[in-house]
This record gives sequence, structure tokens and C-alpha cells, in this order.
Amino acid sequence: MIADNCFTAESATEGHPDKMCDLIVDAVLDDVLRKDRFARVELDAIAVTGMVLVSGEITTKKYVDINRVIRDTICDIGYDHCAPRFDCNSIAVLSVLEEQSEEIALAVDRKGAGNQGVFVGFATDEARDLPIDAHCMPVPIHLAHALTARLTQVRKEEIVHGLLPDGQAQMTVEYGDGLPRRITHAAISGQHENAGSADRVRKELTEQVLRHVLEPTGLLTPETKLYANPAGPFTLGGPLVDVGLSGRKQIDDCYGTICRHGGSSLSGKDPTKTDRSATYMARYVAKNIVAAKLALRCEIRIAYLIGVEEPISVQLSTYGTGQIPDERILALVRENFDLTTAGIIEHLNLRRPVYFATACYGHFGRVGEGFTWEQTDMAETLAAAAG
Repeated sequence: MIADNCFTAESATEGHPDKMCDLIVDAVLDDVLRKDRFARVELDAIAVTGMVLVSGEITTKKYVDINRVIRDTICDIGYDHCAPRFDCNSIAVLSVLEEQSEEIALAVDRKGAGNQGVFVGFATDEARDLPIDAHCMPVPIHLAHALTARLTQVRKEEIVHGLLPDGQAQMTVEYGDGLPRRITHAAISGQHENAGSADRVRKELTEQVLRHVLEPTGLLTPETKLYANPAGPFTLGGPLVDVGLSGRKQIDDCYGTICRHGGSSLSGKDPTKTDRSATYMARYVAKNIVAAKLALRCEIRIAYLIGVEEPISVQLSTYGTGQIPDERILALVRENFDLTTAGIIEHLNLRRPVYFATACYGHFGRVGEGFTWEQTDMAETLAAAAG
């Protein structure tokens, strides 16, 4: 029996059609930023059988070989000579690009926000009693990404033979008193070469991915249901069977279903777009609040209007876990963090080509990968200011 207080999260490998499209647009973005750190970029991609289309806006005076970047990205993922009807060397690659609107460009030049919307950041110390470091992330999404990262590892290192790029994972965790208590269900789906190997692949995925990742957590119980390729043989995958679209895995990119989501996708956008920069800043602020032990859980919501420099609202909730009132924590945020778009870009050093690495396995909870929004360098400042 599944309790009502269960939370589920999913993750996709780099060979999943949607994630491949995220990787493509962020690969192009990084290539542009390497040559022009002040370029304006907002891209989307779609992948179907035999074709990839990239569309959107790029404003730069530098040359970017978009076709080469796209093909190299797809080849590195693994869709090369062994991929029927989606081979990086023979697919059609189309690009439909314009420059950024002059009106929007002028507003951004005046240091205004490059987009409007509400952007959400979250952090939680819920894994504090577990023998794992979830880096202030919800346990379900942390483990879902760990499963897909491991699935990619066993494919590329041939720990499990015959795997192909497409794959997904899903985690369900039961909570009690606000803390993760046990894994109720965990599933992994990994594409493989032929139907005759389905039983072997299923067994090896169970041992080499599911148990390898989950046994150290202390959350497995005799009642935990583990599924490897639950639909049966998985030989057809990628854009051959499923249209890929960038920005479609927004919840997976952030925190799963455990908190709110602003609704904006992240990949393919330069940091003047608050979709990206403000979402990163909100995570940075929330994580520093938790690291400062001002709260065990924190959600930040920041709203912007396009062309306006300052946010029009900032909301904060610690879900009753704050050591001081939420209103006081919010005041500390406004006193210690520059939440203008220009201030965010400068403080987090966001004009660097670091975005390709964010496009798969989550934008958050990954320490040691150069993601400045994961630093907790403001924790001591906040703790001292709180008294």
C-alpha cells in the first residue's frame, strides 16, 4: 500500500529526445559565449526521425558553426553510425534564426530583465540523517538523477553491454514528519540493442544501476519495488519513436514535484534572460539560507517584468522550519543579495560557457562542477546578520 505522503520524481538520460534537444541548444549557447560573452541567445530545438531543427534568436558579431556543434553533440551522445534513421552524420540539420528584437535589446541594454515571469528556488536539509549527501536537494529528484547518470556511465563504460543512448528513471519516496523514510518504487528504463538480450539487460540494470545507486541510501526496504525496463524489450528509442523538444523537462531540471515551479524552461537562454539567471539566483539564496541553518527548508519566488531592473516581488516560505520569522529572513535576503539581473549575472559570473553541463541530470544539487549558484559562500554572512 502506498501512503498519501509520497513524492515522485523522474530523470532522463542525455539520449532521451527531450534532453538531447536541451543539450543541443546549450551546446550552441556555450559556443557563442566562448566567442562573445555579451551575446544574446534564446534557442529551442526539435528532433524527429532524420532531422533536427534549431530556431530562435542569436545576436552576435562572431561566427558560430551551428551545424557542426549540433552534429558533434549528437555524436557525443551516441547517435552515430549504429543509430538507424537518426545518425549524426546523415540527419538533416536546419536552423531558423533571427536577431533579438531591437526593442527588447534596448531594454536589456538598460540593465532591465530580459524576460518576465516568476522564478522559483528551493533548498532542503531533508537528507541530513541519511548516509548520502543530497546537496540540499529533495531526495526523490536527487536519486532519480543519480540513476540516469549511472545508466549513462554503465553504457559508456560497457559495464552493461549492448545499451543505447535513450533512457529514463523514476523514483517514489515516502515521507514521514517531513523527512524521507523509504523508497516505495524505483524504475529504470534503458534502451538496448536487441530483444534477445532483454532478460540479461533487465537483470544487469537491476544490479548495476538500481541497487548500485540505492542500497547506500538506507531507504531500501523489503517492500521496495524495483523495476528495470518494466515495459519489456526497449530496442527502439530516441527521435525515431518520440519527438524531442527542448524545455519540456522543466520539473526534472529543477526539484521534482516537491515544491512550486515558475513554468519557464532554462536551456538555450543566455543569462540576461531571467528564466535562467533568476532561477539560479533563487536556488543560490535558498541554499545559503539552509546552509546558514536559518531554516531546514526554504522556497524563494522572485517576479520580474521585462525591461525593469528590480524584481517586482520577492516571496519566501520556510514551511514552518525557520529559526527566525520568515519576514526577518526575507529582510535579510533583500539586504544582502542584489536581485537585479545585472547584479545576478555579476555575482554568479554567468557570462561563462558552463551551460552545456547543466542540460542533463539537473541544474541543481551538483557541487564541484563550476556551478556558482551551488556555492554556500553567503551562509556565514546570513547567520551573522541574523544574530
